[in-house]
Amino acid sequence: MSHDQQPLVPADFAVPRTLVADGFRLEPLGAEHNERDLAAWTGSIAHIRATPGFVGRGWPPVAGMSAEANLADLVRHAREFEERVAFAYSLLEGGGEGDGQGEGDVIGCLYIHGSREAPGRVSVSHWVRADRAALDTRVHERITHWLREVWPFDAGLVDYAPR
Repeated sequence: MSHDQQPLVPADFAVPRTLVADGFRLEPLGAEHNERDLAAWTGSIAHIRATPGFVGRGWPPVAGMSAEANLADLVRHAREFEERVAFAYSLLEGGGEGDGQGEGDVIGCLYIHGSREAPGRVSVSHWVRADRAALDTRVHERITHWLREVWPFDAGLVDYAPR
């Protein structure tokens, strides 16, 4: 953990490893998602860059990136998750019983981290592939409920752009 990153949640908080919802599920973003993650975001760059929470941020890169560079990014996200300083989840197609971990098309990502602009606040953002845009509002609503129901954050300190 770098010296400027502090755990986002208390040591005794059991960080959720999954969320199963109608039409999608979450699992921690990791190296096993590399090929599917890269395909998901590179096929939806303009859509993601126009998504609340990503407008003006410069991600994803218009020129894309190599599979190796994407893998390094996923490994960093997995390390941050284990260090409890930020939590990135792969948004996978599915959500019904019997969905196996690591399986299914990547249809987006969720990011939970300390706000860079306002220390003490929590920044939450997600994106879905352009061909799954119809899921966007449902994903936002379910994740908002999940954050309030499960996570130890003061709801007034969570910044999650509305859809």
